[in-house]
Amino acid sequence: MKINLSTDVVNQLSLVGAAAIILLTVGVAAKYIKQIKNDTATGELSEENWDGIGEYKNPLPTGWAISYMGTMIFAIWYWFFSPYAVNAYSQIGEYNQEVKQYNATFEKKWANPDKETLMGMGEGIYLVNCAPCHGIAGDGIDGKAQGFDKRMTEAQVLHVIKNGQNQLHYAMGPMPAGMASGDDAKAIAKWIAGGMKGEKPAAFAACASCHGEDGRGNGGMAPNLAVYDVTTVKHVLENGKKGSIGTMPSFKGRFTDVQEKAVATYIQSLQEK
Repeated sequence: MKINLSTDVVNQLSLVGAAAIILLTVGVAAKYIKQIKNDTATGELSEENWDGIGEYKNPLPTGWAISYMGTMIFAIWYWFFSPYAVNAYSQIGEYNQEVKQYNATFEKKWANPDKETLMGMGEGIYLVNCAPCHGIAGDGIDGKAQGFDKRMTEAQVLHVIKNGQNQLHYAMGPMPAGMASGDDAKAIAKWIAGGMKGEKPAAFAACASCHGEDGRGNGGMAPNLAVYDVTTVKHVLENGKKGSIGTMPSFKGRFTDVQEKAVATYIQSLQEK
């Protein structure tokens, strides 16, 4: 990368500082080497001595005193008045600002992507961030993690019915534990895991108040039990989720709205396959 020294203030300051240090080092070293060779100790001895070894009452070397004061002045200027003073500059803040600007440009460029674009974008994000646990083909690595061939298995539905769900932060609030039990819970789990086809079990009425009669999330107010729609994927990405091989971390702030939509589109394609 070619650096433009006429506009890069940091590099200019670094070069000037390095040159000054080299010149001062050479000058001071030459001066004191000459003194060591030619000078003799003179002046008034101080009263204190250690085993007969005393010190002369000589003033501080002018060069050393100037260098010391210059260092102190530079430190005060750098810490309180320079462009990089305390609370005036943050590398993390600069990085976050650049990411924010990039995301705004990205969102503007891909404001209305077609399905092919979403699929390509979603596949790239999925393979890097999701595939290590969910598998490249979305099979959950032999069932060890959530697979995307279906929305939920019977075992997963029964687990949620028994233990509730309070992590995804939907508008309808946390799902309490024990909404159904026994044969009713098994009937609900079998119907949901089967793609909600055929006759709906009567016990599903307890679920419909939040998930809707069709189980599709009541317009985004609760989890969609049929497909991994954009709202479902967004809630999982932003809040994380407990799984059979550990806890999926939150990806909040990692992806833009378009990228979350792309991930949902790609996961839906895995479910369709």
